[in-house]
Amino acid sequence: MDFQQIRYFLALAQELHFWNTAGKMNITQSALSRQIQSLESELGVLLFERNKRNVKLTPAGKFLKDKWEVELNELEFIHQFARQIHLGERGTIRIAHPDSISASIIPDIMANISNAFPKLQIELVQVLYENQQEFLLNYKIDLIITRDMNSAPGIRSEKIYTDNLSIVVPENHPYRTIDDLSKETLRQQKFILPIKDEGSSYSDIIHQMFKALEVVPDVYLHSEFGSTIIALVRKGLGVAILPDSYMYHESPGLRFIKLPFKTDLYLNWRAEDHNPVLSNVLKLILN
Repeated sequence: MDFQQIRYFLALAQELHFWNTAGKMNITQSALSRQIQSLESELGVLLFERNKRNVKLTPAGKFLKDKWEVELNELEFIHQFARQIHLGERGTIRIAHPDSISASIIPDIMANISNAFPKLQIELVQVLYENQQEFLLNYKIDLIITRDMNSAPGIRSEKIYTDNLSIVVPENHPYRTIDDLSKETLRQQKFILPIKDEGSSYSDIIHQMFKALEVVPDVYLHSEFGSTIIALVRKGLGVAILPDSYMYHESPGLRFIKLPFKTDLYLNWRAEDHNPVLSNVLKLILN
């Protein structure tokens, strides 16, 4: 007994006519009769009562028709689900990203993935700098967008975007354009900056920026979260240096002044991970 024999049986149980059923199933009438006889022989059950004029289901045939219709539909769904997993159209992907791009490029990336693979489950998380490699290598996340190119063995990185740094000030601050910035006035500001991560190229960019401006910043507050820094600046507790992608967070009461210093964004993933879901998402983001 196989699935095709059951399909033949269900089609005949619906039509109750060998000729019509054979035509719909694209086989000869004699071949259909042999398949039904083989099924009856294997089951040891008479499925149809036949005479020259009529074909009708036996009680056992009616029972199997009702049961097999449900079972076959469930199996078809399971097989379809398995095919979609095999093709990378179903499953779950976990993507980590910095808070700074939550309202800039992340919505576009998510829209592209969702449109291409509507049955895919996506989990968005944020991971501390010191945990990024460990989470990626140990399959706690599948992709991570960072401001650092990852050179660890087993991880591939590719640049996908570039931000400018901006100085973020309250709306009533005297800084209005980049021409208002000077060494003298910058030295008078209290800065709220991200926590310095050793080995992070993003931390190095901020350090190089101050060095180029010939300013030693008066930093009295650090935070791991850009959204917290923005709230503190809005409160008038200082000024900040952040990627200009935070402008998309639509934070009232703030002014972003773009600086001539750039920070790159990299997509990082396990080099030897052949998960079809990951492959599909990588193609969407990188192409």
